[in-house]
Amino acid sequence: MSEKSGNKHWSKAQERGTYFGMKTLFVIYRLLGRKVLSIILYPVIVYLYFTGREGRLASNQYLNRVAKIQSWPKKIGHKQGIKHFYTFALGAFDKIDAWTGKITTKNIIYGKEHAFNDLKEKQQGAIFIGSHLGNLEVCRALSQGRYQTRINVLVFTHHAVEFNKVMQQINPDINVDLIQVSDVGADLAILLKERIDNGEVVVIVGDRTSVSTPGRVVYADFLGEQAAFSQGPFILAALLDCPVYYLFCLKEGSKYHVIFEHVADTLKMPRKERQQKLEKAVIDYAKRLEFYCLKYPFQWFNFFDFWSDDQKVERKK
Repeated sequence: MSEKSGNKHWSKAQERGTYFGMKTLFVIYRLLGRKVLSIILYPVIVYLYFTGREGRLASNQYLNRVAKIQSWPKKIGHKQGIKHFYTFALGAFDKIDAWTGKITTKNIIYGKEHAFNDLKEKQQGAIFIGSHLGNLEVCRALSQGRYQTRINVLVFTHHAVEFNKVMQQINPDINVDLIQVSDVGADLAILLKERIDNGEVVVIVGDRTSVSTPGRVVYADFLGEQAAFSQGPFILAALLDCPVYYLFCLKEGSKYHVIFEHVADTLKMPRKERQQKLEKAVIDYAKRLEFYCLKYPFQWFNFFDFWSDDQKVERKK
């Protein structure tokens, strides 16, 4: 029987990392290399797993849901939980590799790339809705070499901005703009509309609810139970009135599968049909996210109670 995780909003979960810590990680990585650091890191991850109760319980909750659907023969225990944590930690190395140019187009397998090539040929902007499944950081390699397009990434935590500072010191030439937001408002929509009209790409994740405002969600079935998904990314996509895609970057061995899935040429919603179309858009996203979670279960990096009631979770003040 799985333990029950806490009732905190994702934004209130402790971010176990700092600007100094990330810089230190990069220095050690550069000195020792990935292979040696991966070995050294394992006992650290085991320690963090056993001392990080909330993350451990959230991992257990998620993996039990996957196991039930997949009919895994073994009971979920510490072995699977540590593997989940360790996979997340190794993802930090993938981020460094992506920013330092060690991950090139030779390491990437593109799925349904023709859809993105159409945008490139037309020099048309688009919004990509991603998630915390896999490693979107690797997708920033798209801004080098193959696609000369600025990528605007919306982030919801200061932690992400700190990480970006480190990565820009490593490679200042990468054409990515991180925009920290707490919510999706009119000013942001106007800024992004200008960039879309210039043929740029906007990336936002669809698996994190509002930092400040409860209730702006649609509940959709996800791994066997209703979970709250933010309306924000889909409302933003409708306001931008541009092509919409799902974006996933999932690792298999030494290769990274970058998957573009065309959602619609526009999510513009007539007023009378707005709620119905909004709910459908969120439900469709949840289905695709579940599909890839079941294929790559240990690459799910949301270490909080994903199935909490959005009105009841404890948010940051």
